[in-house]
Amino acid sequence: MVAPPGSETVPEADFGRRREFRALLHGDRPWLGLAPMQDVTDAPFWGLIQRRGGADVYWTEYTRVHATSRPEKAVVRSILENRTGRPVVVQMMGNDPDALARTARELERLPVAAIELNLGCPAPVVYRKCAGGGLLQEPALLDRVLGRLRDTVTLPLSLKTRIGFESDEAFDRLLELYARHRPDLVIVHARTVVQGYRLPVRYDLIRRAVERLDCPVLANGHICEAHQALGLLWETGARGWMIGRAAIRNPWIFRQIRQALAGEPIVKPTGRDLLRYIEQLWETYATPGYPERLQTQRLKLFTNFIGEGLGPDSDAFLFEIRRTQTRAGFFEVCRRYLDHDRPLDLVPVATPGAPQGVPAGG
Repeated sequence: MVAPPGSETVPEADFGRRREFRALLHGDRPWLGLAPMQDVTDAPFWGLIQRRGGADVYWTEYTRVHATSRPEKAVVRSILENRTGRPVVVQMMGNDPDALARTARELERLPVAAIELNLGCPAPVVYRKCAGGGLLQEPALLDRVLGRLRDTVTLPLSLKTRIGFESDEAFDRLLELYARHRPDLVIVHARTVVQGYRLPVRYDLIRRAVERLDCPVLANGHICEAHQALGLLWETGARGWMIGRAAIRNPWIFRQIRQALAGEPIVKPTGRDLLRYIEQLWETYATPGYPERLQTQRLKLFTNFIGEGLGPDSDAFLFEIRRTQTRAGFFEVCRRYLDHDRPLDLVPVATPGAPQGVPAGG
C-alpha cells in the first residue's frame, strides 16, 4: 500500500539527491533528463533505463491537480520506489492556482528534487480543459498560476513548455512571462501544442530561450542519437537534454551521448541486447492473472517505438508485432528479427509532417 504524502520521512540519501540536482542546475556540465511520458515513466521503467547507463535526472508521469485532488498514488509510488540513486522531479498538471500550490506543498514532503508544471501536453483531452499545453492560450491565468507557485514552492521550480499553442508567434511573450516568475529550470519542447510530435522542430527557439532566461534550459524534441544531441547542444547553448521517445526505443542513448561528449566511440547495442531489453519489459510489466492478450497489448506501447528504429526491417516488424495476441506469438516475432549480434542504430526514419503516436506527456 502506498503511504499518503507527508507520512514518509525523507531519507538523508534523498536530501543528497536534492543537493545533486541543485549542483546540476548551478554547474556548467551538460546533463541528461528522462522526459515524463504518461503510462511509461514509472519507477520500474527508470530502473530499466538506469541499468543501461541511465539519465542524470528522472521525471515522473504527471499528477493531475484540481480543487479536490490528492497526489496520484501511482506517481507517489514511483517516487517512493525510486532505486536509481538519481534525483526525481515530480510533474503537476492543472490550472487552479490554489490547488497547484496546495499539491506542491504536499509533494515537497516526498523525496523529490524539484516541482514542475506541465505546459506542454498536446493531448486534446488535456488542452481542451485548459491544462498542459492549453494553459499557453490563457496568459493571464498562467501568470496567476506561476505567481502562486513561485510564492509557494521552496524546492527548485521547473517549467516544461512548448513554443506556443498553434504557432510560435507568442513565444517571446511566454519567455517574458516565465522570466518574470524566475523559474529554476525551463525545458523547451520546440514544437507547438497543435503540432504534437510532427516535424519540424524549432531548435533555434531553444537558443532564444537560453539567451532570454536567467535559468538553465534543457533542449527537448526529436533527439534521436548521440552526435545529433551533441550538435544540438552547440547550436542552442542549452545546459543539456531531455529525451523521451528515443529512450523507449534506445535505452542506451544516455550512455551513448556521454561517450560522444567524451570523444569516445559510440557503442551500439546488438539485436540480442534489444531482445533482452524487451524480455525485461515483459517481466517488469507482467501482472499475474491478467489476460495474456492485454499483457501483449501493454508491451506494444513499447515495441511501437522500438520497431521504428529497426531500419529496413521496421515496417515488417511493426506489421507482425501489432497483430500478435499471445506471449508466444509476440516473442516469436521478436526473436525472428532480433536474435542476432549485428549492431543497431535504433534511429527512426521520420517523414517531415508525418504523425507519430506517443504516450501523452510534455
